[in-house]
Amino acid sequence: MKTQNIHKAMFALPIILLLLTGSCSRDWLDIKPKGRFTEDDLPTGSLEEQVFAAYSGLRSEGTSGLQYVALHNIRSDDADLGSNTGDEAAAGPIYDNFSYSLSHWLAEGYWSGHFGVINLSNNVLAAADSIENLTEGTLANIGEAKFLRAWAYFNLVRTFGEVPIINFRITDQASANRPKSTIPEIYELIDADLQDAVASLPNEWNGFPGRVTRGTALALQTKTFMARQRYQEALSSAQEVINSGIYDLSLPYNMIFREESENSKESIFEIQALYDGVNDFGVTYASRQGVRGSGVWNLGWGWNIPNQRLLDAFEPGDPRKDVTVLYSDSTNAPYGERLPAGLPRPYWNKKVYTNPVLRRQYGSQMGQWFNVRIIRYADIVLLAAEAANEIGGEGHIDLALGYLEQVRARARSNNNSVLPEVTTRDQNELRQAIRHERQVELGMENERFYDLIRWGIDVETMHAAGKTGYQIRNRFYPIPQAEIDRSNGVLIQNPDY
Repeated sequence: MKTQNIHKAMFALPIILLLLTGSCSRDWLDIKPKGRFTEDDLPTGSLEEQVFAAYSGLRSEGTSGLQYVALHNIRSDDADLGSNTGDEAAAGPIYDNFSYSLSHWLAEGYWSGHFGVINLSNNVLAAADSIENLTEGTLANIGEAKFLRAWAYFNLVRTFGEVPIINFRITDQASANRPKSTIPEIYELIDADLQDAVASLPNEWNGFPGRVTRGTALALQTKTFMARQRYQEALSSAQEVINSGIYDLSLPYNMIFREESENSKESIFEIQALYDGVNDFGVTYASRQGVRGSGVWNLGWGWNIPNQRLLDAFEPGDPRKDVTVLYSDSTNAPYGERLPAGLPRPYWNKKVYTNPVLRRQYGSQMGQWFNVRIIRYADIVLLAAEAANEIGGEGHIDLALGYLEQVRARARSNNNSVLPEVTTRDQNELRQAIRHERQVELGMENERFYDLIRWGIDVETMHAAGKTGYQIRNRFYPIPQAEIDRSNGVLIQNPDY
């Protein structure tokens, strides 16, 4: 059941920007410089209101809906577009076989959704720039905004490559018309934002689930370092998360994706959704991937489905397989519902499978209340294992084996007949074991496509999966043509498109 809805609602409430007016002072010594305020001048929570507006940007379709899913997961080797034959005919060639479109609405929404978060974050930072004598609370607000901007830019640079850097408050359309920055320049901004976020964010927000913390910033920092093969820095960041004691793997794997487990100790970054039949500040993540059927099985659009390649990746008896895959013509745990035969697809993404009690309670089958897990603790533990193995040496091999075993031990639970402990000390064999573990532990969780690219095995893997249209250029999606046209030639299209 959804808990702490009042606190979750804070991210969704309409933001009212208060006008600030000054009062005259008889003592010229009290006059403050124009355009500068102290926190005493500002209404309580004024920066927080703008921070919450930035969080609300995470609920856009481009950052947590179909556009996000299409570009992050459908493009992988072990997932397919799904849906029905009409959608497959229109979008399948784009996302399953990489005939990218310059004008498809999914990529356009992804671009605008992420730049929307960047714009909202810049509004916070512009407001903070007018405050003197910053308190710890406002420094934390700044850290939140910088994290959100870094997260959005990390997605954009992985998806499009070179994009414009907008690190200021937009006052008119012309000011936002900037040329692309290089990938190193974008990562320079990301690094600076995350360093500031790590320095200013609290370890926890008591009573406020979903707000980003120091651990969230360190986790994202780990992922950005791994994207650039900066293994020692990645390991250091990951170990700070691991050694904090705030997160752990105590939640059973089959509980991670249920509504009652939202914002658990497994979760490092989770987009908050609130929908209870009265309040509607939900996200579309579950509905875009839910079972495409009729009647009680009209749970969504049915996009992003696991394919046989993912099913075959699980070792015999791995319990995670039946937590990842929802089967048609079968009775499925944990709710005992039997999916009918004759559905358009044999398999569906079970990690968006909603509780039927809540469907009835909220009067909806679309799962608008379902939070989006963006960064899980297991992801960071496996990245620590990978980084340690890539650094090499006996001590680092010990670390890598230990981190890998933590994830496998949680997966096998108390059944020692499955998922035997990995013991190889050969660096390449251990590398393959860690890569395998990421595929099955994080199946259908929007990591696989970018993992293949940073491992440098994307072309061979896609071709082995039958997605033979994939080429090196497909690592980056073309910039939406609408953005090129709107810029009047300032933006230049990506190479080979």
